Amino acid sequence: MSRDNLLFAIIGILLGFIAGFMLSSTINQREATLRSTPTTGQQGQNLPPNHPPIAGDQNVDPQQMLAQVQEAMKQAREHPEDFDAQVTAAQLEYKIQRYDQAIEYLLIANKLKPTDPDVLAMLAVANLDGGHFETSEKWYRAALLKKPKDVPLLDGLAAALLSKGDAKGAEEAINQLAKVDPSNQDLPQFRDKLAELKSGKK
Repeated sequence: MSRDNLLFAIIGILLGFIAGFMLSSTINQREATLRSTPTTGQQGQNLPPNHPPIAGDQNVDPQQMLAQVQEAMKQAREHPEDFDAQVTAAQLEYKIQRYDQAIEYLLIANKLKPTDPDVLAMLAVANLDGGHFETSEKWYRAALLKKPKDVPLLDGLAAALLSKGDAKGAEEAINQLAKVDPSNQDLPQFRDKLAELKSGKK
Protein backbone atom coordinates (compact mmCIF):
# COMPACT_ATOMS: atom_id res chain seq x y z
CA MET A 1 0.00 0.00 0.00
CA SER A 2 2.81 2.39 0.76
CA ARG A 3 4.33 1.74 -2.64
CA ASP A 4 1.03 2.54 -4.37
CA ASN A 5 0.70 5.72 -2.34
CA LEU A 6 4.21 6.69 -3.32
CA LEU A 7 3.45 6.04 -6.97
CA PHE A 8 0.31 8.19 -6.83
CA ALA A 9 2.26 10.96 -5.10
CA ILE A 10 4.93 10.88 -7.78
CA ILE A 11 2.31 10.93 -10.52
CA GLY A 12 0.58 13.86 -8.82
CA ILE A 13 3.81 15.80 -8.77
CA LEU A 14 4.46 14.95 -12.39
CA LEU A 15 0.97 16.09 -13.39
CA GLY A 16 1.51 19.42 -11.68
CA PHE A 17 4.86 19.82 -13.35
CA ILE A 18 3.50 18.88 -16.76
CA ALA A 19 0.53 21.22 -16.42
CA GLY A 20 2.79 24.12 -15.59
CA PHE A 21 5.14 23.12 -18.35
CA MET A 22 2.37 23.05 -20.92
CA LEU A 23 0.91 26.40 -19.82
CA SER A 24 4.01 28.26 -20.91
CA SER A 25 3.11 29.96 -24.17
CA THR A 26 6.72 30.49 -25.10
CA ILE A 27 8.05 27.00 -24.50
CA ASN A 28 8.48 26.15 -28.18
CA GLN A 29 10.30 29.40 -28.86
CA ARG A 30 12.51 28.88 -25.78
CA GLU A 31 13.34 25.34 -26.80
CA ALA A 32 14.30 26.48 -30.30
CA THR A 33 16.53 29.17 -28.81
CA LEU A 34 18.22 26.70 -26.48
CA ARG A 35 18.84 24.28 -29.30
CA SER A 36 20.36 26.95 -31.54
CA THR A 37 22.54 28.47 -28.80
CA PRO A 38 23.62 25.72 -26.39
CA THR A 39 24.94 27.00 -23.07
CA THR A 40 27.51 24.71 -21.54
CA GLY A 41 27.57 24.07 -17.82
CA GLN A 42 23.87 24.66 -17.21
CA GLN A 43 21.52 21.76 -16.70
CA GLY A 44 19.10 21.33 -19.57
CA GLN A 45 20.64 24.18 -21.56
CA ASN A 46 23.74 22.58 -23.07
CA LEU A 47 22.04 20.37 -25.61
CA PRO A 48 23.68 20.44 -29.04
CA PRO A 49 21.02 21.37 -31.60
CA ASN A 50 21.57 18.27 -33.70
CA HIS A 51 22.16 15.63 -31.03
CA PRO A 52 20.22 12.37 -31.17
CA PRO A 53 16.66 13.13 -30.01
CA ILE A 54 15.20 11.50 -26.96
CA ALA A 55 12.02 13.44 -26.32
CA GLY A 56 9.04 13.22 -28.61
CA ASP A 57 6.27 15.72 -29.26
CA GLN A 58 5.90 18.02 -26.26
CA ASN A 59 2.54 19.44 -27.41
CA VAL A 60 0.63 16.72 -25.59
CA ASP A 61 -2.43 16.99 -23.38
CA PRO A 62 -1.33 16.83 -19.70
CA GLN A 63 -3.84 14.09 -18.89
CA GLN A 64 -2.61 12.05 -21.84
CA MET A 65 0.95 12.56 -20.69
CA LEU A 66 0.04 11.50 -17.16
CA ALA A 67 -1.50 8.31 -18.46
CA GLN A 68 1.58 7.61 -20.56
CA VAL A 69 3.96 8.21 -17.66
CA GLN A 70 1.92 6.04 -15.31
CA GLU A 71 1.69 3.19 -17.79
CA ALA A 72 5.37 3.44 -18.76
CA MET A 73 6.48 3.35 -15.11
CA LYS A 74 4.24 0.36 -14.48
CA GLN A 75 5.46 -1.57 -17.51
CA ALA A 76 9.14 -0.84 -16.87
CA ARG A 77 8.85 -1.79 -13.19
CA GLU A 78 6.89 -4.98 -13.82
CA HIS A 79 8.95 -6.08 -16.83
CA PRO A 80 12.61 -5.27 -16.15
CA GLU A 81 13.60 -7.67 -18.93
CA ASP A 82 11.57 -5.71 -21.51
CA PHE A 83 14.01 -3.53 -23.47
CA ASP A 84 11.32 -1.45 -25.19
CA ALA A 85 9.55 -0.78 -21.89
CA GLN A 86 12.74 0.62 -20.37
CA VAL A 87 13.41 2.85 -23.38
CA THR A 88 9.84 4.15 -23.43
CA ALA A 89 9.95 5.00 -19.74
CA ALA A 90 13.29 6.74 -20.25
CA GLN A 91 11.92 8.81 -23.13
CA LEU A 92 8.97 10.00 -21.04
CA GLU A 93 11.17 10.80 -18.04
CA TYR A 94 13.49 12.76 -20.31
CA LYS A 95 10.56 14.62 -21.84
CA ILE A 96 9.64 16.06 -18.44
CA GLN A 97 13.30 16.78 -17.68
CA ARG A 98 13.75 14.04 -15.06
CA TYR A 99 17.17 13.19 -16.45
CA ASP A 100 18.45 11.02 -13.61
CA GLN A 101 15.30 8.89 -13.72
CA ALA A 102 15.66 8.56 -17.49
CA ILE A 103 19.24 7.43 -16.99
CA GLU A 104 18.13 4.69 -14.58
CA TYR A 105 15.84 3.16 -17.21
CA LEU A 106 18.47 3.56 -19.92
CA LEU A 107 21.05 1.75 -17.80
CA ILE A 108 18.68 -1.20 -17.53
CA ALA A 109 18.13 -1.09 -21.29
CA ASN A 110 21.90 -0.99 -21.80
CA LYS A 111 22.33 -4.11 -19.70
CA LEU A 112 19.75 -5.85 -21.87
CA LYS A 113 21.39 -4.68 -25.11
CA PRO A 114 24.92 -3.43 -24.33
CA THR A 115 25.80 -2.63 -27.93
CA ASP A 116 22.61 -0.83 -28.96
CA PRO A 117 23.89 2.46 -30.46
CA ASP A 118 20.69 4.40 -29.82
CA VAL A 119 20.74 3.62 -26.10
CA LEU A 120 24.41 4.56 -25.91
CA ALA A 121 23.59 7.89 -27.55
CA MET A 122 20.59 8.50 -25.29
CA LEU A 123 22.69 7.78 -22.21
CA ALA A 124 25.21 10.34 -23.42
CA VAL A 125 22.57 13.00 -24.00
CA ALA A 126 20.67 12.38 -20.75
CA ASN A 127 23.89 12.57 -18.74
CA LEU A 128 24.87 15.76 -20.57
CA ASP A 129 21.55 17.39 -19.73
CA GLY A 130 21.74 16.05 -16.19
CA GLY A 131 25.08 17.76 -15.66
CA HIS A 132 27.06 14.50 -15.42
CA PHE A 133 29.69 15.56 -17.91
CA GLU A 134 32.34 12.90 -17.24
CA THR A 135 29.76 10.13 -17.51
CA SER A 136 28.33 11.78 -20.60
CA GLU A 137 31.78 11.73 -22.19
CA LYS A 138 32.08 8.00 -21.47
CA TRP A 139 28.81 7.23 -23.23
CA TYR A 140 29.55 9.51 -26.17
CA ARG A 141 32.87 7.73 -26.72
CA ALA A 142 31.13 4.35 -26.48
CA ALA A 143 28.56 5.44 -29.04
CA LEU A 144 31.26 6.80 -31.34
CA LEU A 145 32.92 3.39 -31.38
CA LYS A 146 29.78 2.26 -33.19
CA LYS A 147 29.45 5.38 -35.36
CA PRO A 148 32.87 7.09 -35.57
CA LYS A 149 31.80 9.85 -37.97
CA ASP A 150 28.35 10.56 -36.57
CA VAL A 151 27.99 14.35 -36.48
CA PRO A 152 25.47 14.60 -33.60
CA LEU A 153 27.67 12.36 -31.46
CA LEU A 154 30.82 14.34 -32.24
CA ASP A 155 28.90 17.54 -31.53
CA GLY A 156 27.68 16.21 -28.20
CA LEU A 157 31.12 14.94 -27.19
CA ALA A 158 32.60 18.40 -27.80
CA ALA A 159 29.84 19.96 -25.69
CA ALA A 160 30.41 17.48 -22.85
CA LEU A 161 34.17 18.04 -22.83
CA LEU A 162 33.77 21.82 -22.89
CA SER A 163 31.25 21.58 -20.05
CA LYS A 164 33.65 19.57 -17.88
CA GLY A 165 36.48 22.00 -18.64
CA ASP A 166 38.68 19.55 -20.55
CA ALA A 167 40.40 21.91 -22.99
CA LYS A 168 42.70 19.30 -24.54
CA GLY A 169 39.95 16.73 -25.07
CA ALA A 170 37.55 19.39 -26.31
CA GLU A 171 40.06 20.65 -28.87
CA GLU A 172 40.51 17.13 -30.23
CA ALA A 173 36.74 16.62 -30.43
CA ILE A 174 36.22 20.01 -32.09
CA ASN A 175 38.92 19.27 -34.67
CA GLN A 176 37.36 15.89 -35.38
CA LEU A 177 33.93 17.50 -35.75
CA ALA A 178 35.38 20.11 -38.11
CA LYS A 179 36.87 17.39 -40.33
CA VAL A 180 33.57 15.54 -40.60
CA ASP A 181 31.31 18.62 -40.80
CA PRO A 182 33.31 21.79 -41.59
CA SER A 183 30.18 23.98 -41.73
CA ASN A 184 28.73 22.77 -38.41
CA GLN A 185 26.86 25.66 -36.80
CA ASP A 186 28.24 24.92 -33.34
CA LEU A 187 31.91 25.21 -34.28
CA PRO A 188 32.18 29.00 -33.68
CA GLN A 189 30.60 28.68 -30.21
CA PHE A 190 32.73 25.69 -29.36
CA ARG A 191 35.91 27.47 -30.43
CA ASP A 192 35.00 30.55 -28.41
CA LYS A 193 34.43 28.41 -25.33
CA LEU A 194 37.67 26.54 -25.96
CA ALA A 195 39.56 29.84 -26.13
CA GLU A 196 38.04 30.84 -22.79
CA LEU A 197 39.13 27.55 -21.23
CA LYS A 198 42.66 27.95 -22.52
CA SER A 199 42.87 31.48 -21.16
CA GLY A 200 41.74 30.31 -17.74
CA LYS A 201 38.29 31.87 -17.86
CA LYS A 202 35.20 30.12 -16.56
